[in-house]
Amino acid sequence: MSNSYIFSSESVTEGHPDKVCDTVSDAVLDACLAQDPTSRVACETFVKDNHIGVAGEITTSAKIDYKQIMEDTIREIGYDKSYADGTDFTYSCNFEAGSLDKYVFIGEQSAEIAQGVDAEGADDKETEEQGAGDQGIMFGYACNETPELMPAPIAYSHALAKELTRLRKDRVLTWLRPDAKTQVSVEYIDNKPTRVTAIVVSTMHAEEISTPQIREIIKKELVQKVIPAEMLTDETEYHINPTGLFIIGGPEGDAGLTGRKIIVDTYGGMGRHGGGAFSGKDPSKVDRSAAYMTRWVAKNIVAAGYADRCELQVAYAIGYPEPVSIHIDTFGTSKIDETKIVEAVKQVFSFKPAEIVKQLNLLRPIYGKSTNYGHFGREDAGLPWEETNQVEALRAVLG
Repeated sequence: MSNSYIFSSESVTEGHPDKVCDTVSDAVLDACLAQDPTSRVACETFVKDNHIGVAGEITTSAKIDYKQIMEDTIREIGYDKSYADGTDFTYSCNFEAGSLDKYVFIGEQSAEIAQGVDAEGADDKETEEQGAGDQGIMFGYACNETPELMPAPIAYSHALAKELTRLRKDRVLTWLRPDAKTQVSVEYIDNKPTRVTAIVVSTMHAEEISTPQIREIIKKELVQKVIPAEMLTDETEYHINPTGLFIIGGPEGDAGLTGRKIIVDTYGGMGRHGGGAFSGKDPSKVDRSAAYMTRWVAKNIVAAGYADRCELQVAYAIGYPEPVSIHIDTFGTSKIDETKIVEAVKQVFSFKPAEIVKQLNLLRPIYGKSTNYGHFGREDAGLPWEETNQVEALRAVLG
């Protein structure tokens, strides 16, 4: 008897209040790393109505104009009264780049945290190596459901959200506004995605267009052009702006905070999550760098053909370089003994925080490319943890 179930995942556009905050936090991080690659950054952003603020701990030699970064980022997202070329358009949102009330609450990294992370000795510190910036557990996941080795529901949800933004920024659909959410439900039979059962799209829009018009256009110009035709059936349900009007959106409609879209950022719930958010954190924070590392490893295992699905878990103690545990689960899809895969992974990859940074070349201003439409599966963004460049090294060990 076949095993059938439906799994759903969601995505959001960069104009969603929480993603606005993630985008600003990563813009601050990139600005610091561009001038000082050794920057220690933990930047949180909040938005509501026309207010925006950044808070956190930043130790850097970089000269940063936080308020200018906020304004420039919000304008790039599209919360502005004109297009980038100065052309005006109808805009009714109170959250607007040129008139923001901006707040800055930034201090330096705690000296006690710094001594645990720094590659030098300190009183009662267990090692002189660079240690993890905090304790915690991180997960990485990959599967062979899509070309980018991501679960189908989150891959399709991100594709819809990304295309919505393109249609808005390229002025194909001039009534679109920055805030939107997407959701895709996929039926699995024997753990293989077979069809899309439901699609949800909720998008902020200008006043001059009606809900029936939006539903017709989004189905034709977005859904049917993004979702593979063979995955859509006559039974697929479409819920497009199901509440009706969505004119009041963005931070005017809802407050936003950095780090509230961690499942959108990762695997849409298909793979587990350790709990730590990514945006606004420099790579000394294993919440971010080790999550990228485990994705890189899992993706190379699946790309090498050793498993159809693979999930890694690593755990760290603050200030200590070696992970306290490494666990691999292939959910019964492994082509060889899992213990052999674990041993090969330990030979090919190093999970020490300093080594993760070196292997993935993480002390660069690349993080704005990862903020929106998923930190994983973004093969268009040139992110190093999406490369399958260790397949041959694994094969050399495993045969």
